Amino acid sequence: MTDPQATTADEAPFLEAGSAQPLGASWTGRGINFAAFSANATRVELCLFDATGRRETARLELPARTGDIWHGFLPARFGGPGTLYGYRVHGPYQPAEGHRFNPAKLLVDPCATALVGDLTWHPSLGGAEPGNDWIPDETDSADYVPRCRVVDSAFDWGSVRSPSVPWRDTIIYELHVKGFTQRHPGVPEPLRGKYLGLAEPAVLDHLRKLGVTTVELMPVQSFVSEQFLVGRGLTNYWGYNPLAWFAPDARYAVSDPVAEF
Repeated sequence: MTDPQATTADEAPFLEAGSAQPLGASWTGRGINFAAFSANATRVELCLFDATGRRETARLELPARTGDIWHGFLPARFGGPGTLYGYRVHGPYQPAEGHRFNPAKLLVDPCATALVGDLTWHPSLGGAEPGNDWIPDETDSADYVPRCRVVDSAFDWGSVRSPSVPWRDTIIYELHVKGFTQRHPGVPEPLRGKYLGLAEPAVLDHLRKLGVTTVELMPVQSFVSEQFLVGRGLTNYWGYNPLAWFAPDARYAVSDPVAEF
């Protein structure tokens, strides 16, 4: 995991213009391209954090805008795969018109491919003052929001090929990662309830014997448990409350949710 401040003792990090595509944070080998959509923002700030995720090391305004895409490029000497980040977005606070911009709130990149840490229910997560939707709440929410993590998307698939099963021969089996593997006797204890548990030979053999050609997973993107459940000491089991559509949920990983997924 890269600590932006630790790698730039003699120089403050800065952003070049970068590219509007693709959305999200993309490691190019030369640096990280950040791109985020907002049609009504007046300013978008990129917040970088140290390797622990607790200390903000830099706050940099995305320097370029193409249409409704705000973007900037962080050179490699300031960060690489593992860099933790979030956004603060400035703009109108006009609830009657559907605008609730509030830079006091740290935002998760909707196109992030990995999250670090959990969302903790806290009053600061509300954009408005309690009981008054017309006044923005200025309490900083950063301590209660996950950090986004930059991922190197390169992956060696080796000799693996797409199965290309014709539709007429396709048999789809829908399953829950944890529910299917948590008590499976053929899955090693450390891998039960995990993505890697689904890759165990005993699991694959069972699915093949059933004639299954395709597995459809129930929600595996990062999700949060609703506040009323947490208040009762419960959790959302099924995952139908997504926080980041492109980030595999870390609860189903042993160490690296992206690589294991």
